[in-house]
Amino acid sequence: MKLASRTALVTGGAVRIGRAIGEALARSGCHVVIHFDRSGDEAAEAADAIRGHGVEANVVRGALTDGKECERIMNEAWEIGGGLDVLVNNAAVFHKESLMTSSDASVLHELQVNLLAPISLVRAFASHLRGVESAATGSVVNVLDRRISSNETGCLPYLISKKALADFTRNAALELAPDMTVNAVAPGAILAPPGEDESIARELAGAAPLDHACTPDDVARAAVFLIESEGITGQTVFVDSGQHLVG
Repeated sequence: MKLASRTALVTGGAVRIGRAIGEALARSGCHVVIHFDRSGDEAAEAADAIRGHGVEANVVRGALTDGKECERIMNEAWEIGGGLDVLVNNAAVFHKESLMTSSDASVLHELQVNLLAPISLVRAFASHLRGVESAATGSVVNVLDRRISSNETGCLPYLISKKALADFTRNAALELAPDMTVNAVAPGAILAPPGEDESIARELAGAAPLDHACTPDDVARAAVFLIESEGITGQTVFVDSGQHLVG
């Protein structure tokens, strides 16, 4: 898919990896709708930066709390963007909880934001595309985590939500073809959680085969590659310097 004059919705696009993806799309000529929940100032700053690349940027606010709210977010983004061609499901929540420290409520919360919201948004996106009279095509990229390749005990709700999203990526790719491509990127230790020291977080993440500290821009370039690639669907690109190979 050539991105010039296309429009993308990036959830959680105000900060961190989401912002990097939005700017990478803008550099490819793509207009961007930035979704945010509480990062209003950051969303405005990201929109200004994206406009600096000569494309349009708009913002849409909403909590990814249930299917109806996700549908509203998609409808609003579709309207202010004049239609959409790309959806990047980047927004997520992460808490360090094991089986024994988690609760039904905490598991359901992470499943809602990390899994059910992307499913709702993809469904709404596909419905809009199928309502367009011309032969509209679309592209979806889901942001996963290199943890999907192994098992960890310290972040159970997060891990199962991302593993399920990986399975959804493959199934949606099959069901929505040939009208849409659905792929994923799986970052490694890109950024420390807010408030944590960056160097310590990378060290705790463990060794990787490549001597390269991956950045948000690495993830963004992979996402743009998948969006532009018309012959790739159902795939996950790990952006982790090969860490998924060693667990």
